[in-house]
Amino acid sequence: MYRAFYGFSEKPFNVTPNPAFIYFSRTHQEAFAHLLYGINGHVGFMAITGEVGTGKTTVLRTLLGQLDGKNYRTALIFNPSLSSAGLMQAINREFGIPHTGLNNEELLDELNRFLLERNADGDTVVLVIDEAQNLKQEVLEQIRLISNLETERDKLIQIILAGQPELEQLLERHELRQLNQRIAVRFRLSGMDFEDTVDYVNHRLSVAGGGNGVSFATAALGRVFRFSGGVPRLINLVCDRALLAGYARGQRQITSRLAAVAVKDLRKTEKKCYLSLRLYPAGVIVFVLILITAVFGVSRMHAKKPNQSFSPVNFQVEGSYTGPAGKNFPDLVREVMAGQTESVSALQAFNALAGRWKAPPYDGSVGANNDLNPESLASGRALQVSRFSGNIGALQRINSPAILELTLPGIPGRRYLALVGMDADRLMICPAISGRNYITAAELDRIWSGRICLLWKNYRNIPSGLKSGSRGEPVSRLQALLREAGVYRGGLTGVYDQATTAAVENFQSARGLEPDGKAGTQTLILLYRSAAGFFTPELVGKGGPKEG
Repeated sequence: MYRAFYGFSEKPFNVTPNPAFIYFSRTHQEAFAHLLYGINGHVGFMAITGEVGTGKTTVLRTLLGQLDGKNYRTALIFNPSLSSAGLMQAINREFGIPHTGLNNEELLDELNRFLLERNADGDTVVLVIDEAQNLKQEVLEQIRLISNLETERDKLIQIILAGQPELEQLLERHELRQLNQRIAVRFRLSGMDFEDTVDYVNHRLSVAGGGNGVSFATAALGRVFRFSGGVPRLINLVCDRALLAGYARGQRQITSRLAAVAVKDLRKTEKKCYLSLRLYPAGVIVFVLILITAVFGVSRMHAKKPNQSFSPVNFQVEGSYTGPAGKNFPDLVREVMAGQTESVSALQAFNALAGRWKAPPYDGSVGANNDLNPESLASGRALQVSRFSGNIGALQRINSPAILELTLPGIPGRRYLALVGMDADRLMICPAISGRNYITAAELDRIWSGRICLLWKNYRNIPSGLKSGSRGEPVSRLQALLREAGVYRGGLTGVYDQATTAAVENFQSARGLEPDGKAGTQTLILLYRSAAGFFTPELVGKGGPKEG
């Protein structure tokens, strides 16, 4: 309808996937890198999760498009409502393996034969299962059995499970713990930040060929972001409606007012769908009303609360705290952080944790020329900083105070908040915000990027990342630490041999880490905590020196 008015060759904000419009935000790039690393590293199992519309399918299709047919053999299963036998038939069919008239055991044998042949040819075999949150337990068990197909040195098939956040909850079930423990690479897609949202909108306008001066005002983009939470599908819906509103008024610049009209129209549409349920028979109403109410509630949350990562935890009652003038707590955090520079934010978070490591705080001034971050602040204080992405579960496993990097829409740069303890369902933070020194998981999920800065002390100066085949004095120091932690009985040979690798893997499994056999940062932190005589502060517990 409005294509000619704006000079578009096609509609820029169709919700139907179109490869020409693919835009990779930073979170999509990070997800892509995680999966590519897992595939080329032959880790075996990977998982990518995210709410509806966050771009999981885009990442997966781009990934599969990058894996050339010369060195990779790929299969995509997108019908999760299969039985275990149906799944095996679908997998073999996708790989071109005989699949008719065979039982499960025969299908698995055929697949194993195929994988061994591909391995001998130097090919990497990749299986992607989309919408995996709908898989039955028996089917997941079948997938675990497939993952058992391996040689003495290598995994024969790389399996990616993709699904909505319910997949994470499914994998947490006790009866699926063996499968869950095998997932070596995990990534959860969240909505884009404000900067990426702006780039996304401009990218689609450019690809669509809008040449008549069409543009979105900064204030309009702010409304789009607040409504969508950075979710591509919601961005498309509101931008399409805003362009329609501009066309109806003869305006080629989408103003904040037009964006507000678009948001209002979308909310009306949702409300009409909700009210129209009265027309259904009573038996149907009960079922559909529950479904639409849930969707309607989620949409309204997206509209009112910017930059959510859309975890189910967002909908808990505990996130309903309101402060001055009825503002909820995440909005108060944004307000306070907006009045700080990145350096001041980093300084406050660092000083909140420095004392817990018995390190001197930074007491210098913060001027316009200062460029402070956790790394620069830790320098000279015998502290290491390790950055990684994770979730509350990862922090609980490591059980160490941390600096959380926040995502705040419309605020350039980074902001930081120190997590100093956990008390039941409360996460203790420093500095306090508006007189409150804790935040709930639901509230944190709305403003946290998932990036973690972990402060720690490397008492033995053991290089992070030692692995099988490493040699030298650092390996001897690691072996001594493993022995003190009670997981290694071998000698201090200075050779990262099979016994050392097994000790590291066993320790990692016992502590909820991926048992990759490498002495990474998180493994070293937990080893220092398990051994005697090292001071390691904890989120839960005293974390002081341990008696030998």
